[in-house]
Amino acid sequence: MSSAAAAAKPVAPASSSASSNSSSGLFGAPAVPELETLLLASLEDNGPIADSQEWLDAQGKSGEHDKLIPVLSSLVMAKYIDTKPIEHSRVGVSAEGEQYRVAGAPEAQIWNLLPAEGSVPQKSLEEQVSKALFQLGLNQCMSKRWIEFEGDKKAGLLKRKVAAITDDVQSGLQAVHDGHVDSVDKAVLDVLKKRGLVSTTAWKTFTITKGSSFARVRKVLATDLTVDMLKGDKWRELDFKEYNFDAAGEVQKHGALHPLMKVRAAFRQIFVEMGFEEMPTNNFVESSFWNFDTLFQPQQHPARDAHDTFFVHQPAATLTLPEEYVQATKQMHERGGFGSVGYRYDWKREECEKNILRTHTTACSSRMLYKLSQGPFTPRRYFSIDRVFRNETLDATHLAEFYQIEGLIADRNLTLGDLIGTISTFFKRIGITDVKFKPAYNPYTEPSMEIFGYSPQLNKWMELGNSGMFRPEMLRPMGLPEDVRVIAWGLGLERQTMLVYGIKNIRDLFGPKVKLDIISSNPICRFDKYQK
Repeated sequence: MSSAAAAAKPVAPASSSASSNSSSGLFGAPAVPELETLLLASLEDNGPIADSQEWLDAQGKSGEHDKLIPVLSSLVMAKYIDTKPIEHSRVGVSAEGEQYRVAGAPEAQIWNLLPAEGSVPQKSLEEQVSKALFQLGLNQCMSKRWIEFEGDKKAGLLKRKVAAITDDVQSGLQAVHDGHVDSVDKAVLDVLKKRGLVSTTAWKTFTITKGSSFARVRKVLATDLTVDMLKGDKWRELDFKEYNFDAAGEVQKHGALHPLMKVRAAFRQIFVEMGFEEMPTNNFVESSFWNFDTLFQPQQHPARDAHDTFFVHQPAATLTLPEEYVQATKQMHERGGFGSVGYRYDWKREECEKNILRTHTTACSSRMLYKLSQGPFTPRRYFSIDRVFRNETLDATHLAEFYQIEGLIADRNLTLGDLIGTISTFFKRIGITDVKFKPAYNPYTEPSMEIFGYSPQLNKWMELGNSGMFRPEMLRPMGLPEDVRVIAWGLGLERQTMLVYGIKNIRDLFGPKVKLDIISSNPICRFDKYQK
């Protein structure tokens, strides 16, 4: 059995405005009492209705099939009637086809403008019809070899190539208009359809029979059990509407966390459980000093070029820097110290003062370590998850702005084993138990390692991030004790989110192309923290 909620036959379209005698149906669909009364009476007195449109015609209501649809739907839901759809279709002339049915096909119009003998300049023909009709007609005439250019085509003189033509387009349109589609040659009909001159209209009517709860008059069912009903015996006299336990219910409007924020919250919880404290990261605009120089990254490094970094136009330079630390950093770059020879170049103050959009949250780590060096040293564990900016070429896996996850531990006499163990524990918390390390290079860490993990979701090894121990050239100018070591690692939040939610293109996760229903309907983020 199918619902009657379908398109009605467009015999005489009803007004789109609500009928004056319409009201709200018992089951939510609009009802027209007059049609409902007529329909139920007709079923009881005359039996099944073979075609809903024919029944309306007999009632003198030919144009009200659209109004009948919600009545049928409501009665079907109440089990008063059963319906079955009857499919209908017909071929009709389109608006453009109607013009050619009257005036002839564009090619016939152009051919008729040419004299029986001699030629006519193309420009004179263009002045007699619209530009679109002329171009269409000319192309069709050339294709059918009805006309040709006289002499050199550049001269633009057109003449007839045949003495007579048959306008199959106009005659075919006339036959369709008169309701004689079957008389039109199939090849001609295919051309008319291809050119959009005719179209097929489909609609449904219905057979109507009595349902399991049929009655001549609809019984009003109670929808709520009230206190007044329970105080007496009134409830015993009432029939209650059956509950639809399969109904999804109305979707409530509500806010939703973006998948990135859900995964960020999960990572933040893991860091907190491991004893880390979150660093302040609310400065998207950073000076080159904290972003590069303090990390022992030379001023001629390619990462400091405009092709990789966004420079701030206004204000272009930072206002304040810790002078003593600046001089210590300058000396480390130029001449080295603590066993290092430095980079041996002329360090420029104006380069370190340039403002940029930070390229990594390691700039925040540098600030926190410098602050840590200003008093008696105490071991610390820091983490941050925030946005960074790089002048990247956008593709399926790269954006110009993304979130960086960073963790670091500052303590005395830390070793590479501490770094490997901490990282392995961290990734075990998110369900990645198989972790491998590969030697790498970073200006501010030595040794440095790339982190690889086996992804159960993708069933392959994949790069997860970078790690290393901060170099003495970075830590000693801050004033940290010589036995203090700092281990750190970082990874991208977007890549982890794409893994968790099965997203292949990063632009489907973040940016203007993201669909809002993905944000409102995505599940919670849950890592199997105790996977072994």
